[in-house]
Amino acid sequence: MYIIIFIYALILGSFFNVVGLRIPVGQSIVRPRSACPTCKHQLTAAELIPVFSYIFQGGKCRNCKTRISPIYASFELVTAILFTISPLLVGWSKELIVTWTLISLLMIIFVSDITYMIIPDKVLLFFAPVFVLERIFIPLDPWWNMLLGSAVGFLLLYLIAVVSRGGMGGGDIKLYAVLGLVLGWKLVLLSFFFATIIGTVIGLFGMTIGKVMKGKPMPFGPSIVVGTLIAYYFGQDFITWYVEFIVH
Repeated sequence: MYIIIFIYALILGSFFNVVGLRIPVGQSIVRPRSACPTCKHQLTAAELIPVFSYIFQGGKCRNCKTRISPIYASFELVTAILFTISPLLVGWSKELIVTWTLISLLMIIFVSDITYMIIPDKVLLFFAPVFVLERIFIPLDPWWNMLLGSAVGFLLLYLIAVVSRGGMGGGDIKLYAVLGLVLGWKLVLLSFFFATIIGTVIGLFGMTIGKVMKGKPMPFGPSIVVGTLIAYYFGQDFITWYVEFIVH
């Protein structure tokens, strides 16, 4: 079962990569077929096998021999790993449906934001009603935690954007409104806490090695993705540990 999940998730990872690259620039996710960005060679079925095509081709385009970024294969592999370990972390329950949907959104956001620094409204508008329906049939406890989480996620980042005068992007604000539907108010706050720490570390490290210039914007989406996954999988345990630590 886990092998089947892994294989299907590799394929989904490849699809999410296409969605994240095409939707922000207004391209169809169906046509044209994927092609080498350098020589425009349309990729054959053998060249589209997730991860394995990259390995067999030595990380290069088979036609023009231009090196292919390892990010694409790594992204597919990470997607497959997340899908496969989710049953171990949340169990074989109905919540697993929400988990896999959340991973799907986060993977698309990761690609689009790291590539274009854009979190597409079309993607959020697609996933928001899906999460609402899922939370109606697979509710949080209490059920209104979904609505409160969405409101808290939106208002928190909106206030930060107002206070910082544009320091927080509109896409990030809307994304947290959607994430609140899944996480509830406690975990959405924890997600932002983790994302802020991760973003700060990445920013400081980037400035140290000269990859990030002071005062220049950097994508916050990848930090949100990692922070949200940590909060979703381990947030309740973290909150329990923190409360016990404070009490004792």
